[in-house]
Amino acid sequence: MVNAMVKRTGPTKDRTKQLIGLLQKAARKEKKAIWLDIAERLEKPRRQRASINLWKIEKFARIFKGKQLLVPGKVLGNGMLNEKPTIIALEFSSRAMKKILKAGATALSIEDALKRKVDVKTIMIVK
Repeated sequence: MVNAMVKRTGPTKDRTKQLIGLLQKAARKEKKAIWLDIAERLEKPRRQRASINLWKIEKFARIFKGKQLLVPGKVLGNGMLNEKPTIIALEFSSRAMKKILKAGATALSIEDALKRKVDVKTIMIVK
């Protein structure tokens, strides 16, 4: 029996691979370590990325008022959202997106946050 090493997998979606490149470029250009940290988190296999429900985002939004919550993974729709935070994430489930918009909160993709040159001092990473 051959003892085979398990090959480490990474992102398979081209969109995610391009985003990682953009984050690494932004980290070097702007000298902001947070973008490099997010890129490293996104390089992991999908099963190791954060999947956060709205009830948890609600808790963080109460604790960190005025902060933009960044999820290096997917936002799921379990729970309710009463606060109105800005949520930045790789992906949103359709149910989560409906609830976010219904609550009057803002949902941004990580690409949009990079394009808008979001102030990194206002970002809180949620995992």
